[in-house]
Amino acid sequence: MPISYDAPAAAKTQRNYELLQQFYPPLTLEKPRRSPMRELISTVLSHRTTHADEELAYDRMLAAFGDWAGVLAAPTAALAHAIRTTRWPDTQAPRIQEILRRIRAERGAFELDFLHDWPTEKGMAWLNDMPGIGLKTASLVLLFNFHKPVLPVDTHVHRIAQRVGLIGPKASADKAHQVLLEQLPKDALTLLNFHKHNYWHGQKICLFAKPDCARCPLKGFCNYYREHFGPATPEALAATPTHWEAAWGALPH
Repeated sequence: MPISYDAPAAAKTQRNYELLQQFYPPLTLEKPRRSPMRELISTVLSHRTTHADEELAYDRMLAAFGDWAGVLAAPTAALAHAIRTTRWPDTQAPRIQEILRRIRAERGAFELDFLHDWPTEKGMAWLNDMPGIGLKTASLVLLFNFHKPVLPVDTHVHRIAQRVGLIGPKASADKAHQVLLEQLPKDALTLLNFHKHNYWHGQKICLFAKPDCARCPLKGFCNYYREHFGPATPEALAATPTHWEAAWGALPH
């Protein structure tokens, strides 16, 4: 059912989910793409860094030091050099070592499987207490690896939520975690699809500098579209693709 530009934010969030669920391939709660420890450390490495450079940093780190014990024991400067393709290697290297130190001290091993049995709120609090780990990183680990009902809000999800009007124009990413989670079902599969579809949308269509509004299925209720082009005409809506076309390129990881 179409909704208006002035619809309540919760209604826009629901419509965003419905349309992008049709536009992009729906996901299932399959085996996690990475181990919990890799998800955690890779997400730390990914801050303001491309996926390719994050992967390169991770591979160089493990090639240089072998395992988590080796990463923890490494000279911090050597670790920073190994992860030099990230945005802030000199900051991230000591953070990674402190995270590893605390995990081993508190759990006796470099593993996070215990989070599966913990309540969501307890797991979020424990992860957020680690240096350099915020709501996005904690949510990614809990949702992707343990199918907890949390919502990661990265730069793409945040940008789309502001442009469309799912959150206020000045709402921070941390505030968006709370607001969007309140507007969506507390269901891990729904939250996974909402996150990934908006992530893909921000990577492929709702770009930071030059959004491809002509191809966007959200234009009928997107504040950004109305501000820049006026209300979408019936012709513009009719010309909007309804599905992601493989010919446009592969979807991001």
